[in-house]
Amino acid sequence: MDGSSYESPTAPASDAGAMSFDLNVVIATFRRRLRLFAAVALGVFIAVFLYTAQETPLYTATSTVMLDVRKEQVTDMSAVLSGLPADSSVVDTEVEVLKSRSLAERVVQKLKLEQDPYFNPYVQGAKGPRSWLPWLKKAAAPTAAVDPVELQRRRETIVDRLLGGLKVHRSGLTYLIAVDYTHPTPARAAQIANAFADLYLTDQLEAKFDATQKANEWLNTRVSDLGQQLQTAEAAVQQYKISNNLMSAEGASLTEQEISGLNQQLALSRAAQAETDARLAIARNQLARGSNGEDVGESLNSPVVQQLRQQRSIQSAKVADLAGRYGDRHPDLLKAKRELADIDGQIQAEIKRIISNLEAQAQVARQRTGSVAGSVSQSKGTLAGNNRAGIQLGELQRRADSVRTLYESLLARFKQTSSQNGIEQADARIVSLAKIPTSPSYPKPSLNLALGLVLALGAGVAAVVLAEILMAGVFTEDEVERRLGQAYLGAVPLLNSTIDDANAEGRGMSPPDYLLAKPLSSFAESLRKLRAAILFSRVGEPIKVIAITSSLPGEGKTTTTFSLARTLALSGANVIVVDCDLRQSAINGFLTHVPEIGLLEVLNGTASLEQALYTDESGAKVLPLAKSAYTPKDVLGSAAMQRLLAELRRRFDIVLLDTAPLLAIADTRILAPHADAVVMLARWKKTPVKAITSALALLHGRGIFVAGVALTQMDLRAQSRYGYGDANYYYKSYRKYYAD
Repeated sequence: MDGSSYESPTAPASDAGAMSFDLNVVIATFRRRLRLFAAVALGVFIAVFLYTAQETPLYTATSTVMLDVRKEQVTDMSAVLSGLPADSSVVDTEVEVLKSRSLAERVVQKLKLEQDPYFNPYVQGAKGPRSWLPWLKKAAAPTAAVDPVELQRRRETIVDRLLGGLKVHRSGLTYLIAVDYTHPTPARAAQIANAFADLYLTDQLEAKFDATQKANEWLNTRVSDLGQQLQTAEAAVQQYKISNNLMSAEGASLTEQEISGLNQQLALSRAAQAETDARLAIARNQLARGSNGEDVGESLNSPVVQQLRQQRSIQSAKVADLAGRYGDRHPDLLKAKRELADIDGQIQAEIKRIISNLEAQAQVARQRTGSVAGSVSQSKGTLAGNNRAGIQLGELQRRADSVRTLYESLLARFKQTSSQNGIEQADARIVSLAKIPTSPSYPKPSLNLALGLVLALGAGVAAVVLAEILMAGVFTEDEVERRLGQAYLGAVPLLNSTIDDANAEGRGMSPPDYLLAKPLSSFAESLRKLRAAILFSRVGEPIKVIAITSSLPGEGKTTTTFSLARTLALSGANVIVVDCDLRQSAINGFLTHVPEIGLLEVLNGTASLEQALYTDESGAKVLPLAKSAYTPKDVLGSAAMQRLLAELRRRFDIVLLDTAPLLAIADTRILAPHADAVVMLARWKKTPVKAITSALALLHGRGIFVAGVALTQMDLRAQSRYGYGDANYYYKSYRKYYAD
């Protein structure tokens, strides 16, 4: 014993190798599961065929509605309810409107579908889509009285059935909406599809008509109210003007017009005053400089002064003439001088009068200016009061103006909406009405059968995959190494699977007897392969004591052990088989007589080894168990057993230990550490992988060398058909080498 672990060098199989795809493996798997695949696929296909055959033909009629993005403008006025914008979300919304329950209820009312047994399961003779359900038949039974809740439920059922056949969808990214309805009767399908389209347009028109009517009613009431408010507001403005003397003409108040006139008069008065003051001041300045007043501007323009100056000029000429002719004391000269002086006096008197007149004019102008200025001041005070009162007047005026503006706008809108009655347009139009379909839309036999074929193939594949997943055992060399992590030692086939019909005489033989009768058969060769695999499983070290075990009973362990012993004996090896299965001994079945002395008697010392040995006709020795060999003592782990094994090693080339199943009892775990190699047998496709791994786990960590796993009771014919990954897959190719 080298104390190595039970795992073989092939245990760490790579994940890549485990998960790699091999088409041959897939093909072999389907060949192996062909019956299951065919049964499931055929069953599914027949079910689809029967379903298609018994389905009631349904007919689909289609009407097409288009959202109209072009609007006729009969009048250049905006509508109360605006048209739909032509964007994608609006089209999708209208699709949902066409599928709404409210529209479906209108279709029910229009076509009186509550009297149609197809839609109403509560009328006599109802044969709706689900009337075959027992509970629905019971519900369809007439009742003496129907409460409102039940009545509503029945109406909902009718609507649900109606909507069940409806399909509304948008045609691509266009503004076209297709309304499809499916019904067993072609004419009914077209009628319902057209009813949905017609009522959809009617619903749009009614919505616009109702909106216009409500708008007119509201506008009429509002215009009347605003008219009264406008009258009240304007009356308040006029009354306030009268009360506060804010009357106006031509856009300005009377006070403002009065102030404007007084300002003009004041300006004229001040100009006139300035003019008279200037003339008076000039005259006074001239007189102050010693002027006699003759050069005063007013006197120059005075006709009296001008006349007196003419007279003085004449008189002055006369005086000069008389002075030249007469002396200074001449009466005529003196008279003429007196007359000249009198004229000068008159001129001076006239100049004084003129100056006095200028002073009077200046005084009058100043008084007039002061009077006008006083009037202006008084008017301004009045205007200031008016302006203060105008603040409240402005508020009243603005209120009246706002009421007038609102009144005029609503009055104009009322006239527009009143003129729109009867010219509302729907936002959609029917492009094409549904025609009565001539061929059923459902079921489509060719499509259903094609889908059924695909479904059948898929179900068959799923069944194969599920069966492979749920398969408990292993059946190929590849699976042994991949799933168990152990070396594959070979396979022991079922004897009947190796015998041709031409050699039927061998079917009644036991496998060990067939080995002796047919030493060149494929069955004998499989045992020789197993022998070689076991003996050379431990490179560089001889194997003499071999413990052959299994995880569960009934896996052909004893038959394989005895057949292997005969194979070794026929090859010239000195071999002995020791029956170590104390509970269920089966070696005695291959012996010609039931032994009276066996293993326990040798261990107890009541008999010698020579007395207990049985010689097989092949030359192999057998150390059996007596008929009543059961003992509660742990004899396999005793010192006597170890001494016996040592003696057997010395006397024989190969010692085969036929042990009990690992999962059944603990005897094999006790005996295994004393063997050079342990061979695990597993029944082909039957022994669960979990059972094998659990049995192998019991040997872990005890210095036990597991040579590998061998499959028993393999069907070579089946393995040659679908056992890809195993040497027996090619059994038909090399079968001619055997003499079965």
